[in-house]
Amino acid sequence: MPAQLSDPIVMVVKQAGDVRVHTFVSSFGDGHIANATHIVESRNSLVLVDGQFLAPYARQFRAYADSLRKPIDRLYLSHRHPDHWFGLGAAFRDVTVYALSETMSFIHENGEDSLADHWKLGGLLSEHVVVPKQVASPGEETIDGVAYVLDRVTDTETDFHLTLGLPELGVYFAQDLLYSGTHLYLTSQLGRWIRVLQDLLVSEYELFLPGHGLPADKNEVARNIEYLEAARQAAGEGLTGTAFKDFMLHRYPERKCPAIFDIYLPRLFGGAREY
Repeated sequence: MPAQLSDPIVMVVKQAGDVRVHTFVSSFGDGHIANATHIVESRNSLVLVDGQFLAPYARQFRAYADSLRKPIDRLYLSHRHPDHWFGLGAAFRDVTVYALSETMSFIHENGEDSLADHWKLGGLLSEHVVVPKQVASPGEETIDGVAYVLDRVTDTETDFHLTLGLPELGVYFAQDLLYSGTHLYLTSQLGRWIRVLQDLLVSEYELFLPGHGLPADKNEVARNIEYLEAARQAAGEGLTGTAFKDFMLHRYPERKCPAIFDIYLPRLFGGAREY
């Protein structure tokens, strides 16, 4: 991992009345996987989605949120993969974190081991594990005048995934249900994942905010479906490990962040731990 990190991409992706939606994306290069985190800025407060992976990016994300000069009401954590919650300990220990109960339990039981398992990252890691304290329950709620729809999605890119929709703005926080312009982190649940994305294609949402890469529209949702179909076919034909990786890289040379293969292949085909 390089000592010098590339600058993040920061943008306002949607504005409607008093509400602005911001996206913060870390580096696409040098072995990084373009983690995307987001802010819903309303008249009086901020709601954040996910906390970044590496401590330097988490601190930059917090600095950007603080520059908006409004209190952070809460941070929603989408799921248990460490590239979404490691940064909480570096920059958001004072923020109320909401998550699904299954995500809370996983971090409580495995958080310290997961952090230790990534020791090779050295000073790029937070020294602290933050366990979410508030349960995010599926349903509708209003925060500072903004309507949110929370949903619990199971058996896709991860076992339990929290999504958020802003129906009045047509914005959907897909996080790791969608990878925008990057290679996907694949699991054995490709069929279920495809069906969830197909539902998004016929939804009323128009802007999709991913967990990796830049904001996207339904064209990228369709491209993710095609990618998953190709992966399912390759696995069905017996490709594993390096052969599987080579097939996907050749099939999708335009997609960035190939380092993600080295993260998930030992888990998908080798039974490595889910840390």
